[in-house]
Amino acid sequence: MMRVSVAELARLSVLIGRRAFRSLLSRVSTNPLLRWRFGSTKTDRLVIAPQDLRTADATRASEIYAGRFAFAGKVVICDRRSPFEMTPPSDEWAVMLLSFSWLRHLRAADSAITRANARSLIDDWINLQGGWHPLGWRVDILSRRIVCWLSQAPFVLQDADARFYRRFLRSLSRQVRCLRRSLKQSRDGLPRLQAVIALNYATLCMQGQSGNLRGNARRLIEELRRQILPDGGHISRNPGALIELLVDLLPLRQLFSARHLQPPPALNNAIDRMMPMLRFFRHGDGNFAQFNGMGPTPVDLLATVLAYDDARGAPVSNAPHSGYQRIDAGRTALLMDTGRPPPLALSQEAHAGCLSFELSCNQHRLVINCGLPAVNKENWRQVARATAAHSTVTFNDESSCRFLESHRLRRLLFGTPIVSGPHDVRVMREDKPDGTNLTVSHDGYANAFNVIHHRALRLSPDGRALDGEDSFTPAVGAALPADKSDEFTVRFHLHPSIKANRLSDGRGVILLLPDRELWTFNSYGEPVQIEESVYLSGSDGPRRTVQIVIYGHARDQANVRWSFRHTPPAPPGTRPERADEPELPL
Repeated sequence: MMRVSVAELARLSVLIGRRAFRSLLSRVSTNPLLRWRFGSTKTDRLVIAPQDLRTADATRASEIYAGRFAFAGKVVICDRRSPFEMTPPSDEWAVMLLSFSWLRHLRAADSAITRANARSLIDDWINLQGGWHPLGWRVDILSRRIVCWLSQAPFVLQDADARFYRRFLRSLSRQVRCLRRSLKQSRDGLPRLQAVIALNYATLCMQGQSGNLRGNARRLIEELRRQILPDGGHISRNPGALIELLVDLLPLRQLFSARHLQPPPALNNAIDRMMPMLRFFRHGDGNFAQFNGMGPTPVDLLATVLAYDDARGAPVSNAPHSGYQRIDAGRTALLMDTGRPPPLALSQEAHAGCLSFELSCNQHRLVINCGLPAVNKENWRQVARATAAHSTVTFNDESSCRFLESHRLRRLLFGTPIVSGPHDVRVMREDKPDGTNLTVSHDGYANAFNVIHHRALRLSPDGRALDGEDSFTPAVGAALPADKSDEFTVRFHLHPSIKANRLSDGRGVILLLPDRELWTFNSYGEPVQIEESVYLSGSDGPRRTVQIVIYGHARDQANVRWSFRHTPPAPPGTRPERADEPELPL
């Protein structure tokens, strides 16, 4: 098992202490005797509504009107009861219901019936949970509901009577006041930034909130400067966080302009840095690379956000602050995780995938990481976070990061953070006429097994040849681990659309793409195996797939050389020629 250093234990103890204190404050602030603080303010009208960039489906409106609520892969039929009285089939279903993000589907239908249905459901929530609810008033759900109510207010309030209008605004004001007081109790990272964005929405949209403008704008600036890295990535290292943030930040910038206010420079700068990173993580088929908690790519939402990108240039190739590298050559794209885990307080969803890579050719992905599903995430999360779920090397079936094991502390820390992992990740990139070389190493296995993992990649200028080498050197001294603790496994997870067949010599694999093009994988040492795997980020849920696996012992074989080659179509019955063993700089 991996050991945790004294410094890591100290950081974990500080985080636990802070969370325990904030949890105590949360219990005090939500005591029934103190809920009077969340009473209404002097807000008596809305002056503007933000644009909702999320796509809507008008056909969902008839389902909701019929009392059929389908969220997160679960369906609840209310049978003339309020959905807020029903027992949620899953936490994800409850989050979707209580966030009111489904209001946009009713707005897409836009009829007197759907408006009346929306008002009726909002009234139900105010009656049943408007005073308090342990889940419905959780900070992340609260902030999302505020944004949705504000965005859909023109639709909801059209033709509404004065009683509902006042009731709607009183509840909205109470929620905004609660969010403002509960902000410090939110989870660090994306949830906290989204809560700050919701407060800025409310300040700009609601009359009587202008006194909070300066303070909320200051919080926004602070969080953007802290969470959006200089290269445009998010501090959590989750590519999907960029889409979630931009879909809220773009309308916020419009709100400032519509109110004749200058948007904070930090807001414009953050958007300008984030936009190129959307193209950085994007494969040729439009999907994002599966790193650090990324699930299925919302392709339609991504296209909407990219429409606001005025530059529309080629993606950057080097994101050193986010810890990623990208190589584009011909029709081939390669993306690699070359970073350390995010800070402890923001690592609840980070993966142990250091030195993993993904490879795509034209519109097809070849090598992938397993990713994370859109629903039932908690059932798969720890499996997906393990190093074995990534296209990299595992040592002795262990992950390169160690996750918090205490079930009692997970709830307090909003999940399972990474308590130890790679500290020293070294990256050297060389762009040469004969191809681009990446030479990377990490020390994630140094404490447990005294091993440094090195990986060298070279992609040819035409993108038709990828040569790789994995090697293992001792972290301390001159000896690798003893025989019983030096087992390594090199994994290459394949996309479900790829058909793989092992060559007769056992050291190569033929890969057939959907467009009938061929690639060949070759190993220049140990035999290769084809084993079962799972692609978790499919649009229709987890899908079976396979992985190419190479087993070995570091003492017997301190390096493993392999290659992917695009193979021109050969006449039937012709056996592909094996490529010569590549020489890579390490």
